[in-house]
Amino acid sequence: MSKAIRIHQTGGPEVLKLEDVEVGAPGPGQVRLRHRAIGLNFVEVYFRKGMYPAPLPFTPGNEGAGDIVAVGKGVKGWKVGDRVGYASAPGSYCQERLITPDVLVKLPKAISYEMGAAMMLKGLTAQYLLRQVYKVKKGDTILVHAAAGGVGLLLCQWGKALGATVIGTVGSEEKGKIAKKAGAKHIVYYNRENFVERVNEITKGKKCDVVYDGIGKATFPASLDCIRPLGMFASYGSASGPIEAFNINLLSAKGSLFATRPTLFSYIAKREMLDAMARDLFKVVSSGAVKIPIHRRFKLADVAEAHRALEGRETTGASILIP
Repeated sequence: MSKAIRIHQTGGPEVLKLEDVEVGAPGPGQVRLRHRAIGLNFVEVYFRKGMYPAPLPFTPGNEGAGDIVAVGKGVKGWKVGDRVGYASAPGSYCQERLITPDVLVKLPKAISYEMGAAMMLKGLTAQYLLRQVYKVKKGDTILVHAAAGGVGLLLCQWGKALGATVIGTVGSEEKGKIAKKAGAKHIVYYNRENFVERVNEITKGKKCDVVYDGIGKATFPASLDCIRPLGMFASYGSASGPIEAFNINLLSAKGSLFATRPTLFSYIAKREMLDAMARDLFKVVSSGAVKIPIHRRFKLADVAEAHRALEGRETTGASILIP
């Protein structure tokens, strides 16, 4: 038997129940994975609340890192003892699980289990945002909303390493210090400053090449006013609620802007893309240019407390669950 978090009805953090589950032996094309650490992401709040529907009951979570402890028939290229991580396989809030190895990547020696669990989803998200959605280059100016959040801190560090000037929005002095240390040259406090006016001041009216927005409703459509003509609006999350009734004509009115609502799943759907993105991520982390700060560790049994911290915006950087 193994322990897992199960959701039998959607709702508040109290619906997260720790239960015994039977994992069983891996079937053909599967491996059995023992988690050493599990990633914690805001998207799991959406699933818990039912904003993103999932068949009930279900085990939430999307990423983790650990060891392969058994291999099913027909599995090639993977063996017992392999250190692995993954970023997009529902059901990670558990001690052990069955999983298909097509979503796994082998962790280099320089990447610990905790780093692997904390960085896969956020790190691969930062990779496609900075290197594919808009290819950030030296001399660019980028705006990162929620700059002290899990993805935000990676965007600040990686953006700076690529030679961009990073403007970060945050909600407190403490988060401002964290974002500044991560590489944001300019900090804007969105709850006491008009971020559009501040961006215009900072850029002397030139605005930004790209806005990375994981906030959603609260920062839209104001984010569009921070983008130069022909620039990019990348909306990758909805922490304040989804953007509603998107009027595409706003893009022409604001300077023939581009807008996208990407998801990680689309970018890693092909194995060769997952491998290439993971290599890029591991390289930049192993070099020290991007660090993976783990600010909080919660026991798997305390996942309700972890979700309350996420929703209360009490977390900065990455938080993980320890099974």
